[in-house]
Formats: sequence, structure tokens, C-alpha cells
Amino acid sequence: MTAANPGENRSVQRVQSVDTIIVGGGLSGIYAAHLLSRSDRSYVVLEARDRLGGRILCPEHQGYFTDLGPSWYWPEVHPKMAHLIQALGLQGYRQFEEGLGCFQRGSGAIQTVSTRDMEPLCWRLSGGMMALVTRLSEDVPRDAVRFGHPVCRIEKNALGGARVSVGALEEEPWARFSASTVILALPPRLAAATILFEPELSHDLTQAMLRIGTWMAGHAKFYALYEEPFWRQAGLSGQAFSQRGPLSEIHDGSNRNGGPYGLTGFVGLPAVQRSNQQRLTEEILDQLEAIYGKPAAQPTICFYRDWARERFTATQFDQPPVYEHPFYEPPSGQTSIWDGVVHFAGTETADEHGGYLEGALTAAERAIINSGGRE
Repeated sequence: MTAANPGENRSVQRVQSVDTIIVGGGLSGIYAAHLLSRSDRSYVVLEARDRLGGRILCPEHQGYFTDLGPSWYWPEVHPKMAHLIQALGLQGYRQFEEGLGCFQRGSGAIQTVSTRDMEPLCWRLSGGMMALVTRLSEDVPRDAVRFGHPVCRIEKNALGGARVSVGALEEEPWARFSASTVILALPPRLAAATILFEPELSHDLTQAMLRIGTWMAGHAKFYALYEEPFWRQAGLSGQAFSQRGPLSEIHDGSNRNGGPYGLTGFVGLPAVQRSNQQRLTEEILDQLEAIYGKPAAQPTICFYRDWARERFTATQFDQPPVYEHPFYEPPSGQTSIWDGVVHFAGTETADEHGGYLEGALTAAERAIINSGGRE
């Protein structure tokens, strides 16, 4: 879907009125829009980036879409994801885990280790996770999505509903929208740090929003693609863990049937040590060569994304690395504010499976139901 871009004349201040404003075009936001498309309610999706997906990002190479954001879903424990993928006619495939794994010590020494399939079983999506966003967006009218629309202010109207302003906090807004309900489909920490709420949110709620870490915001992810799966031919699964780095965790990230074949992993260095991408790439390729052999140093193409440097994902509070999946819940126990005018819908606010794609779907469904839409 090609969405409408902001106009050149940013001096226009006409207020556009709709029933629902969705702030954020990631999975939670576009799923909320997909659900609203089944109703007779008008809506608009305000997306700060020039694309949909948020933390879902899948650069394409030779028809294969690499996941630089979330890669996996778990059908055994994520029923909404499994059902939605099936309902949309998409196909998943098991994460490749056959063969021996590798462990790299801090000294650089490498040993092979026996591995077991991760439990629950991990699945990837054909076409990358972006296929899910793309298919959902097919039901969303072109003019309902506005790219390049960063929300800077949300004001509660005295007679009900809210007015949403687009622009930069330090400047006059260049677009305004009004609606009876607003669905806040972005991380609470990002919302608290970048959006001015009028009237002011309570101190406790603001602090609760800032304390909720944005999943993946401190991470960087690397992808290398090859014509041959030489690690598989050597009896390796592609899975590796390293105490040395730069990659701390590596997995086989290959296409479903045939090439291209891939190795993908998370950079274990803190964000402050990832400023030189070229040097980091060289060090990663040296590491892959040490673990998997000389062919690993000569990929067909590499992809890299440092989410800590994405201003529409991360804040200054997201720079420290997160080594364990946080416990997520609605901020200060609230799923909505201002007597049900604004509803939280980002995955970090989910009652269950927070931080996962499943949580994004759960939170979006809750927001739609609570705002009077149809689930």
C-alpha cells in the first residue's frame, strides 16, 4: 500500500475530524486500523516514519526479506499470531536448528556444542515479518495513512474527544486532527518523552510510562546473506553464542526453501560503542570467519540496523543494553486515560505477551474494544 505523504504547504492549519486517530503505524497501529476497516468508523493513522512497520523492518535481496526487527513467532504460545497468519493466507516455517552449535569464549576460543531445539519451537514468516504488515495494510485506504506525521501534542477537548497536533514540540504544529478517541500505538516511554499531553498527565503515570523500556530499542541487529549454506554442510546449525563479540547471539537466518542463506545475530556491545558501523561490520565478519570458516567473511550482502539510533523508536533512556525480556504491563495499571479518550495499544502495554508481536495484537484488540470499535 502506498500511503499519503504530507503536503508541501505546512502552513495549512485546517483541522481534520475523524472518529479515531491511531498514533503509530507499527504492527499494533496497522492491526488496529485493519480492525477498524471492518466497521463504519472513520480513522487516520499518523506515522512519523516514511514507511509502515515500526520496529518491523525487512530489507529485500533476491526475493528474500531479512528481518532486522522481530524474526520469530511461537504458534504454541502465541495463538493470535498463528491464527492471523493463517487467516491472511501467509505461511510460516521452522527456524533451522539442525546440527551442532558453537560457543565462543572471551579469549576467542571456539568449541562446538550439542544443541536442542528451542522451546517453544520458533517459526519465521515467509516474506519476513513485513509480509504481515503489508497484508494487514491492504484493507486500509490509501488516504487513511499519513507518513511523515510525528505527533507532538495531544489535547483533551472540553466537550469530549481530543485534538492531535503534528510537528516538532519546539515549533508550531503544521497539521491538526480531532477525534472522539485516540489509540496510542507506540511505546509508552517514547510517548512520554516526545508528546506533550494537555492537561498534563499525572506524575505517577508519566513516571510509569518512562520506566517501561522499549523492547529492541537498545539493540542492533546484523544480517549476512550467502549463496551457499556452508555451515550446514559442515554439520553446524548456525546457532552460536559468544562471550567475545561483537555478536553475542547468532542464528541461521535463511530462506525457507533454497537460497539466499543467512546468518543473523544481535550485537552484544552497548549502544555507545556502536558509532562506527564500518569498523563494526569488519569486526563482525572477522568473528563469523573465526566461527564458521573463511566463506563467512565473504557474504553476498550485509544488512545492519541499530535501533538505539532510531529517533522514532528509542529515547536517551533506552541506551543501556537489556539482557533479559522485561515484564510488561499497562503503565500504572491503566489501559486508557482521560475517561477513555486515549487508549494505550503498544506491545509494551499488553496484559499478556508484552514486547512480542503477540502483545502488539493483544493490545490493539483491547484498544479497539475499549474505544467502542468492533474486534
